[in-house]
Amino acid sequence: MSAWLDARLLPRLLLGLLASAVVFAWLAYKGSQNGAQFLTVSLNGLTLAALYFVVAAGFTLIFGLMRVVNMAHGSLYLLAGYLAFTSQQSWFGVTSNLLFGHTVSVASWIVPLIFATVVIGVVGVAMQQVLLRWNLGQDLRQALITIALSVILADQMLAHFGGIAQSIQQPTAWPNSVPVLGSHYGFFRLLVVVGAALVIGALLWAVIRLTRFGMIIRAGVDDRAMVSALGINVQRVFAGAFLIGALLVGFGGVLGGTMIAVQPGADAKFLLNSLIVVIIGGMGSLGGAAIGALALGLVSAYADVYLKFGSTDLTNYSILLTFILVVVMLAVRPLGLFGRPA
Repeated sequence: MSAWLDARLLPRLLLGLLASAVVFAWLAYKGSQNGAQFLTVSLNGLTLAALYFVVAAGFTLIFGLMRVVNMAHGSLYLLAGYLAFTSQQSWFGVTSNLLFGHTVSVASWIVPLIFATVVIGVVGVAMQQVLLRWNLGQDLRQALITIALSVILADQMLAHFGGIAQSIQQPTAWPNSVPVLGSHYGFFRLLVVVGAALVIGALLWAVIRLTRFGMIIRAGVDDRAMVSALGINVQRVFAGAFLIGALLVGFGGVLGGTMIAVQPGADAKFLLNSLIVVIIGGMGSLGGAAIGALALGLVSAYADVYLKFGSTDLTNYSILLTFILVVVMLAVRPLGLFGRPA
């Protein structure tokens, strides 16, 4: 009998469904009070989830599918944002505080995006080849190595780029907002970030499920010795998969630097978010990562606004709901929604 149908899990599943029904009823009540605000908050959660998915998709590929513990994932995200910001500033003269009438060309955003993504991809592969390929299957050693690397990168980024939050500027030719159900919402967040997440999700699914490369990755994770015996260079395939994961986090770092900001502390935040997405969705599941990112984004957005009971404002404790979500998932479904034993 599957774990979902195990009688021992039935009380916990019923409790989870009851709690979900209460939450949905509460949100419906809040939405009926102020529909425009509810729409904005919901779109904030959706676009935040899209960003989380882009970043966590690379983490899912590296950690969930390849079983490589890369705790420097958040540092690569932040480094990509800083690389894009500095290249936009140095090559195109674009600063964080634009004067009225100053234009930002499409090239001044696309070129830094490509540059930062490629550099992070190269850095990721170098890290995998030099530091991690010798420690396959040794989770603790991989975690310690990448934690040390993330601390070094965080200190160097703080020393080199400073502690002030910066913002990558989107092209001024793009509209600031688009109409949505009688209201307006940010063009970049809704169309660029969400559109990128949808395209990346579709392409990753196709690569992992429909190509020989994806088949080799999945087979190499389950039985590396057998794949090697077939004459396949597993190290080369894993390096390619790590490259894809690093490119994704680099791409996500530029999106995040444009959508939110580039600032110290974002590395730890997005590493934690990626871990939460994998815990909710399940190890190595792309669909689970999408659902986990959506759950995390919506919970974060709703808690920041609606965590109020009468005159008691608990929005300052909204971060606790994120960990409650993880605790509930681990209690009800320890392998995640779509996880399977390693």
